[in-house]
Amino acid sequence: MRTARTWVFSACLGLLAGLLAAVPAAAAPVTIAGYDFETSAGGWAPRGAGVVVATTADAAHAGSRSLSVTGRTATWNGASITPPFDKGVTYNVTAWARALPGQPSSTIALTMERTPSGGSTTYERIGAATVTDAAWVEISGAYTFSVDSTLNMYFESSEATGAFYLDDVVITSDADPTQSGLATDFETGTAQGWAARGSATLAAAAGAAHAGSYGLAVTNRSASWDGPARNILGKMAKGSKYALEVWVRSATAQNLGLSVERRLSGTPSYERVAAPVPVTPGTWTKLAGTYTLAYDIDFLSVYVESDTGTLPFDLDDFVMTYVAPKPIQTDIPSLKDTVPFTLGAAFYRGATLGEHAKLINKHYDSVTPGNALKWDATEPAEGVYTFAEGDALVDFATDNDLQFRGHTLVWHSQTPAWVFEGATKAILLQRIENHIRAVMGRYKGRIGTWDVVNEVIDENQPDGLRRSPWFNIAGLDYIRTAFRVAREVDPDATLVFNDYNTEFPRKREAMFKVVKQLRQEGVPIDAVGHQLHVNIEQAPASWIEDSILRFAQLGVEQQVTELDVSVYTDFVNSYTTVPAAVLAEQGHRYKEIFDVFRRQAAKLSSVTIWGVADDATWLSSFPITRLNPPLPFDDELQAKPAFWGIADPSHLPPLTRQLNAPAGSIEVDGKRDVEWDYLPDAPIARTGNLSAGFQVRSTTGGLYVLGEVVDATNNKTDTVTFTVGGTAYPIQRGGTHAHGFKAHTKKTDTGYRVEAKLPSGTATSVKVVVDDAAGPEISWNGTITFLPAIKTTCAPKGTPVIDGTVDSVWSKAKDVTTGTWVQSTSGATAKVKALWNNGTLYVLARVTDPVLSEESPNAYEEDSVEIFVDPQNNKTKGYDDDDGQYRISFTNHQSIGGTFDAFGIRDNLTSAVTLTPTGYVVEAAIKLPTVTLAKDALLGFDVQVNDATGPARTAAVTWNDPTGQSYLNTSRWGVLQLAK
Repeated sequence: MRTARTWVFSACLGLLAGLLAAVPAAAAPVTIAGYDFETSAGGWAPRGAGVVVATTADAAHAGSRSLSVTGRTATWNGASITPPFDKGVTYNVTAWARALPGQPSSTIALTMERTPSGGSTTYERIGAATVTDAAWVEISGAYTFSVDSTLNMYFESSEATGAFYLDDVVITSDADPTQSGLATDFETGTAQGWAARGSATLAAAAGAAHAGSYGLAVTNRSASWDGPARNILGKMAKGSKYALEVWVRSATAQNLGLSVERRLSGTPSYERVAAPVPVTPGTWTKLAGTYTLAYDIDFLSVYVESDTGTLPFDLDDFVMTYVAPKPIQTDIPSLKDTVPFTLGAAFYRGATLGEHAKLINKHYDSVTPGNALKWDATEPAEGVYTFAEGDALVDFATDNDLQFRGHTLVWHSQTPAWVFEGATKAILLQRIENHIRAVMGRYKGRIGTWDVVNEVIDENQPDGLRRSPWFNIAGLDYIRTAFRVAREVDPDATLVFNDYNTEFPRKREAMFKVVKQLRQEGVPIDAVGHQLHVNIEQAPASWIEDSILRFAQLGVEQQVTELDVSVYTDFVNSYTTVPAAVLAEQGHRYKEIFDVFRRQAAKLSSVTIWGVADDATWLSSFPITRLNPPLPFDDELQAKPAFWGIADPSHLPPLTRQLNAPAGSIEVDGKRDVEWDYLPDAPIARTGNLSAGFQVRSTTGGLYVLGEVVDATNNKTDTVTFTVGGTAYPIQRGGTHAHGFKAHTKKTDTGYRVEAKLPSGTATSVKVVVDDAAGPEISWNGTITFLPAIKTTCAPKGTPVIDGTVDSVWSKAKDVTTGTWVQSTSGATAKVKALWNNGTLYVLARVTDPVLSEESPNAYEEDSVEIFVDPQNNKTKGYDDDDGQYRISFTNHQSIGGTFDAFGIRDNLTSAVTLTPTGYVVEAAIKLPTVTLAKDALLGFDVQVNDATGPARTAAVTWNDPTGQSYLNTSRWGVLQLAK
């Protein structure tokens, strides 16, 4: 508490501070913060017991409201705030004050309470003025400080009980703290402005240092969001981008992330800067990300939290850096001008500002909100609608003459729990109707296209429909109701049935049947939406084209609604820096996809890229947190090869591809040997109506090559030229070729086939050129990798009992032995057999392993057998939805791996295990509902035996795959052929 004597001393200090204050520079001042109290107190709080701080309409300097300060009982009582000040910067503060009616004249002062790190608190006068109830009086002054300090700025009065108004407090600076960044290293032995969030306890501690002598120890957390928070109000400017990083450590494994809390008028919002990532016990982990402030605020802080739990952790070396905007390129083509359909981008509030907004306006015709119009954003509680975010985005589109796609009205995800609570079918359908009428109705005439239902197809169900809460409660009527109501609300809007993986044949057909049925019933589905979240290799561009052609049969409009191209083919690996060669491959991938779109433009009304630039993409945190730049523009909004793949492929860097060439033995007769089917053909990108695929097999001193050409124009001089090691080997469609090598051609239903054996020696460079004598030329250029022959085995037809004993039916199958070591060179092995019948694959593994252990908490480090099955033998570098890793331990503990959470296969496995004197026997039945099992069908197949010693895996051996990556990648598995 301060006394009257302290008041006088404070005034003297204020005079001294004024004499020492730096002279403002000539540059125009920058506004750091402003408080007009029109909607809230803006973060100003009472100082002193009994003080009341509240906005009021009783008086105002400007506008209609001010801040009243009442209930004071001491001179130092008043209104206070933690100011966003940096040391070494001079700030100018102006404010207006007035006494409440009937209050005596007094001196109202603006004072800074400052506590230096490791020092004593001082009180420093910024400005003061004599104030009465007759008129508003300005209080102003300058302030600076030079050492790390904790600050509290407040208004006080020489009249201990005097009540007064405040209004129009404005803080400016000749420097710009919103560009100066912020760093805390705790080397002062203090928290350096970090404050506890929730119940947490913070303490600068030598044992918590990442670098130097001190870090911040965070303990006594009672909720996942409890922890350290740093006020950064005034350190960020609206529309500016910042890079943030901090190092964290935990004694116990947990997931930690970096977030921002912002408030306006007391309403909080939370945004992720760095999604929670695993922190290895005892190891420092960097959390890093970028953040663009896109909102008006009166509170802003950054904080570290966990995704679950309340474990303690350490924090050190926080750095926030202003990222100067790089101007967008104005000397490149506008993407929207290079395509014959509407081109759009998914966007968010931050993208409506600065260079992002310029990028949108230059390159796109339309915009789609990523999250702002989803159910959780628009109706978080029943009948309670929140449209501020949606309004802002729609207003931006309207102001910039952009078309707007609404996304999305009914979806199984991001729907509040209340929607399904206590819901009968009638209640649920009424909630759908109420929601659509409110949301669509608000934007009628401003949003021309709506994703009415989103992701409702599950190709693994007999009827093709996802078993979501919507379906479980209301059946197909929830879709019927959504489209009916949407048509009633806005008869002019285009209504879209939107889903992902529509390029995959099974999903395509499931969705086709559902859409066809509903349209035949009269459900007003105007368009189907293809999401197309693809990667640099999968799915084939031809599958995308097949889907467009298939849905064209329904006479519906088609849109690509969510296009992006991941640089990964799996859900595990990550780059610290994406190699230039991968970005080049991504550019060529965009080219082949947009080639499809251009060819099918008459059937395609729009394409929306799922993001504006790589600095804001959902793939940076899904399915795992990793660097994943999937869009045409990079983090600095500059054009990538992906851009040129769309706009002008002549600017793409050369692409050298890679192809495996297993050893093989082929009869060169123009017929397709079954050995060619052990691998899929490598596609050669289509131009016009010409496309092709090819393969290579290695043999002593040569290469077998295969070309499958799709070319309806039957000309004998059409040519496939294989160039190996610089030597060209042209083979004409009519069979003519040079002497010195063997080749044959054969007519096919769609074109022709070429087979040859080339005298290649040890050359690894291959180029394939397919030339249509009456049209275009297509080519593939790259290198081949010589590999051992693909191992194959047969599975006779038979049905064993899955009980862990070896039935006599197993005698029909032959053994294969696991002998390809991926860890160590000796250990447990297995003899493996397979059978099949009625849509089920049966596998028997007799394991030799006299010492068994499952001490490890990790299933892959226990003694176990892993069975890998690719029902379609696609041999991809990732997993398709029906590919599976089925692990069975010696105690019959099952663990299943596949796409995402193995949702497509997790119910497929039945197993039994028995122990033997020399190890154990695993018997498994794996349902394969996505394919029709029949004689001669080929399955991708492999088996791995894991050998554990105590809590660690000490050896692992497979049948065919030597990479140790079978759990990620199906491309090196063996082949299982079904027999009678």
